[in-house]
Amino acid sequence: MGGTIAAAAVGVAAFGSISSAAVGSDIHSSLTIIAPAAAGGGWDTVAREMQQAQRANGLSANVQVVNMPGAGGTIALGNLSTLAGQANTMLVGGTGLLAATIQYGSDATLDDVTPLAVVFEEYDVIVVPADSPYETLDDLVEAWRADPKSIPWTGGGSFDQLVVTDLALAAGIEPTQTTYISSDGGGEAVAALLNGTAQAATGGYPDNIDQIESGRLRALAIVAEEPIAGIDIPTAREQGYDITLANWRMLAAPDGLSEEETTGLGDLVADTLATPEWAAAVDRYHWTEQVITGEELDDFLVEERDRIARLYEEMGQ
Repeated sequence: MGGTIAAAAVGVAAFGSISSAAVGSDIHSSLTIIAPAAAGGGWDTVAREMQQAQRANGLSANVQVVNMPGAGGTIALGNLSTLAGQANTMLVGGTGLLAATIQYGSDATLDDVTPLAVVFEEYDVIVVPADSPYETLDDLVEAWRADPKSIPWTGGGSFDQLVVTDLALAAGIEPTQTTYISSDGGGEAVAALLNGTAQAATGGYPDNIDQIESGRLRALAIVAEEPIAGIDIPTAREQGYDITLANWRMLAAPDGLSEEETTGLGDLVADTLATPEWAAAVDRYHWTEQVITGEELDDFLVEERDRIARLYEEMGQ
């Protein structure tokens, strides 16, 4: 309870900052980007790369990033939902935030804000220690299927557990019978693999690439619809396991905006994505550009919500 109260206090403090920044200015003179997690994480990285791209290209004169951690991003989402009509605030979100609204049953959902765009996808890889007896994904799945509790899995967050659940279902394994050890971030998940606490893991490709290239981890599959150019890892789908859940990132604004304001924010996002600074970030972090807007975005979010809700049901949550 103490942690929840502390997280809420952070949210309230940041909310005051956002409110004052939003008064009497348009998006090209003042903009706040909320990262719904602590500094240094994936959402924070997106927010700060957008800030840098906008500053460098004069897209907004005063861009600030506010970190608002807590409850998988739902504290920040709840605060954004109270800023109806204030156009110069954006929230970074994505698969993890959508999952958190389901997992925690949060009062605020993406229906209470204005989704602007999905901007890229990041794919999980399925990895084992380099000295693991499992040379292929089939090797791992066969051992897992024979005794589901004997293969302890880990991952850096709730999204990674969803990927494990999706793989279990594709392999004909009951998700509630699996052993999953939650880790606090990708670094802790890698450590659990290397010290023997876990035998397999799913995690973002950027979080694991150094360990894969150094030879400390063996990549068995990447969870993507199609092979990724420049990444020499077969997809799970290619190996007979039709799992394609992507860790996408999106931007949202408060509800209650005019059509002109919504269009203006959408144009600002598009202009940001077109900058060389953003292109450099995409390359640096191994993101896969995937821009979804408009009615396509609305349909996409409904489909993803239904898909993730089904996975939580399979997990018994």
